Amino acid sequence: MSILLTMIPIALVYATPIVIAALGGLYSERSGIVNIALEGIMMVGAFTAAAVTAVLEPSTTWAAYYGIAAGIVAGMIFSLLHAFASVNLKADQVVSGTALNILAGGLTVYLCQIFFDQQRTNAFTTGLAKVSVPGLKGIPFLGPVLFMDVYSTTYAAILLVLLTWFVVYKTPFGLRMRSCGEHPQAAASMGINVLAMRYTGVIISGALAGLAGGAMVLTQDIQYTLGSIHGTGFIALACLIFGKWNPFGVLGAGLFFGFSQALSIYAKDIAFLQKVPLDFFYMLPYVLTVIALVVFSGKSVGPKAAGELYDAGKR
Repeated sequence: MSILLTMIPIALVYATPIVIAALGGLYSERSGIVNIALEGIMMVGAFTAAAVTAVLEPSTTWAAYYGIAAGIVAGMIFSLLHAFASVNLKADQVVSGTALNILAGGLTVYLCQIFFDQQRTNAFTTGLAKVSVPGLKGIPFLGPVLFMDVYSTTYAAILLVLLTWFVVYKTPFGLRMRSCGEHPQAAASMGINVLAMRYTGVIISGALAGLAGGAMVLTQDIQYTLGSIHGTGFIALACLIFGKWNPFGVLGAGLFFGFSQALSIYAKDIAFLQKVPLDFFYMLPYVLTVIALVVFSGKSVGPKAAGELYDAGKR
């Protein structure tokens, strides 16, 4: 039990960027655009957040928060490339997203070389600070685990899940967005601007993926490198499918993947797992991602028009 209690905070750290990025994918796909580029957008957001934090750290204690804000903006700007290619040029959305993932790797390393004279950003001394919730941190069992020394981005992820559920299912904007992802021609016949809604979905996706990248590098690393994101964007896509395009499902799936990553750290402390090679636990999150895709991709039904080119004349 003590090992489990110790694992929970670590699992939350790993789960946070997965959940946030998956929520970004949810907005994009609910509007009808498949966003394979989550990984690349996270890389751009992580680079920007780390670079701004490293540069501003000597002059302000708010450097990490400025870095997070910059990562969000960078993610939005980079996602516009995917929106333009998918909406205006009617390019294959999977090909466009894959191209952006490749571009992000080369672009961030190139910018590191220009600004920092090396293939990584300068190291920052402190990233995002941990916070404790007065009053709640004294609750037996739950207090020390959930409300003491927890990164603010973890609470932000939970709030984003609640906000996304409300926006997507309880507001006129969410209804219009979902209609564009289910039957865009019917939505257009009711006066909804399908192209604008899809642009909006992709831009929100970019903002959340940029936030996820920034949160990841500022809580799990001391600088941005090409391997800082290491496939988390693809795990977020699996999380989206595993969670059936539902915010609460995404939260549950994100926690599942977060615990699978935390297990690689604590496996040596669990008696019946000590003889299993550690390499197995390092690859476990990615193996579970493949398994989740195989098991749930056929059973999960996403937005019907996601990935399809919008043809205004089609009925």
